[in-house]
Amino acid sequence: MRISLFLTAALPVSLFIAITPAQAELPLSIEDILTNKGKIKLESSLSYSNLERSGLSIGEPTIIQTGPTSFITLPASIGESTTNIDSLVGTLGLRYGLTAKAEIYIRSSYLSYGQRRTEADGTKSSSRHNRWADAWAGINYKFKNDNETPAVLGFTEIVLFEKPIEKKSSFKSAMMGLTTYKAIDPVVLSLTAAYKFSKERKDKEIKYNPGNVILINPSVAFAVNDRITLTTGMQWISRTADRINGQDLGMRRTSTDLVLGVGYGISKGNTLNFTLQSNVSGRGGADLRFNWLYTL
Repeated sequence: MRISLFLTAALPVSLFIAITPAQAELPLSIEDILTNKGKIKLESSLSYSNLERSGLSIGEPTIIQTGPTSFITLPASIGESTTNIDSLVGTLGLRYGLTAKAEIYIRSSYLSYGQRRTEADGTKSSSRHNRWADAWAGINYKFKNDNETPAVLGFTEIVLFEKPIEKKSSFKSAMMGLTTYKAIDPVVLSLTAAYKFSKERKDKEIKYNPGNVILINPSVAFAVNDRITLTTGMQWISRTADRINGQDLGMRRTSTDLVLGVGYGISKGNTLNFTLQSNVSGRGGADLRFNWLYTL
């Protein structure tokens, strides 16, 4: 089946860009969603997030989504205040086709964020921070093609280093998940489920344990023509409370987001994707992502 699909929101197996089809020709082939054996793909993304909170903060973290199933977490402080946060995350990665059914990848993200805060007594403050946020390595594997029954793909990845506060840690977080999809030309229905596990790490005198995350993302993609694809879906996230020195900060929280995307094929092996993610319930705020995938 030949169908033009840039599934930024629909098929998130590569973790910060959805399973974007390998462009062997135009129109694109959905069967070639993994990097061809021996080939290399360069991928980059730029994510903008805005969040405002008012009232009493109980240590609820700020979550910046850098891709369909990848996140950067900023621990929050405790106190009564109004806080507005703007963040920008740049991500660069490489994907390599190991076999016809498997690809390995590596990516790293750089974070820049500014925070403006007003306390209950009227005191105002602002700050700006820039740093390398994390680096991940993983593998995508196709268990089953899309034929009489839906296709099934899986992924697993581990963090090489991350810096949630001040001190770097390595191999303390991992994520795994599955994506299933069914193509009914010109529509693709998909469902992704993922689980992120984090171990305790020490940051100066603080023992910090980020909350574990469960993500579910059903989506629909529609190929307008051989170059443009529209996607729509929702994302549900459940995150357990962060822990500092053995004490829970807040409680387990859930959130639901509306996800809208547009994919554009510039040329063979060169695609752009836009994704807007707006919170419907839970955490508040919105994310805007711009992704670029290029086959070397």
